[in-house]
Amino acid sequence: MKLITFAVPSYNSEAYLHKCLDSLLIGGEDIEIIIVNDGSTDTTSKIADDYQKQYPSIVKVIHKENGGHGSAVNAGQDAATGMYFKVVDSDDWVNQRALKILLRTIKEHTLNGNIVDLYINNFIYDKIDTFESYTRNFRKNFPVDQICTWKDVKPFYMSSVLLMHSLIYRTEVLKTSNTQLPEHTFYVDNIFAYKPLPYTNTIFYIDIDLYHYYIGRSDQSVNINNIVKRYEQQIRVMKSMIDAYTFDEINEMHTGLRKYMKHCLSAIMATTIMFTTAKESEERRQNLEQLWDYIRRNDLKMYRMLRHRSISSPLNYVPWKLRGKLMISGYKYLRKKIKLG
Repeated sequence: MKLITFAVPSYNSEAYLHKCLDSLLIGGEDIEIIIVNDGSTDTTSKIADDYQKQYPSIVKVIHKENGGHGSAVNAGQDAATGMYFKVVDSDDWVNQRALKILLRTIKEHTLNGNIVDLYINNFIYDKIDTFESYTRNFRKNFPVDQICTWKDVKPFYMSSVLLMHSLIYRTEVLKTSNTQLPEHTFYVDNIFAYKPLPYTNTIFYIDIDLYHYYIGRSDQSVNINNIVKRYEQQIRVMKSMIDAYTFDEINEMHTGLRKYMKHCLSAIMATTIMFTTAKESEERRQNLEQLWDYIRRNDLKMYRMLRHRSISSPLNYVPWKLRGKLMISGYKYLRKKIKLG
């Protein structure tokens, strides 16, 4: 069995797919690379097929109609045969030295009979035009380089949450949790970094800078103009996260996991409010109220927590126009703080 399946969702990726795949191939026969060509119209499909021909025991290609990032992740997950599963977007890449350390660590754990459900790694934001970077690590939250459980996890604060770039799930965990992402929807990585967590019992935070995340292109989902425009998709993601577990189900989880799940929902709700209030319109007002009404009707306890006892709560008492300005200013400040704005 391969140690890790790397799923590479690819849409019109001809400009950067080579760099991504070449960074992964250092894993050799220990890994499986599944390139999911999500209906590309450029030479992505040819590049993918060429890699499969050159590395037939490592690279697989799935050609499919365009369904969006979530659809491509689903396809890669369904076809995965590796013990672990990680998503590497086609415009990103991994540090080869860090990948070797990761694979060596997984081998050691497996040989010793220590099956870890979730590996967590650092990731780096790379600004493509200024060559600036910022590393996100989790040293304040997890014991370093030791197998732990949720009881050992220290609290997350403010907007700090786990992201897809930092996660390597045991493939069986993803299948058992029935984690399937919505099609034609941006920001589904929030679901991927949330829904499977209650199925993870053992965690290993490996303090390596593995994942490099390109940022700065105008077409990226995290570009502020796209964030403002695609607010309805963030609302769709928020609903999916609310539907995953009830407030009562979360309350029955171990203390460390319970606290993180509530914090994560609160942080994503704050993000959803930011997306929605970034512009003034009656439609946006109605959509936000409909979201609150959806939460209230489906889970009153969850509604009360998010509305009155979470990091997003103060925003409900700020006038709409000021709320939007505060949210956009906060977002710009964050990007500037991590040297990406």
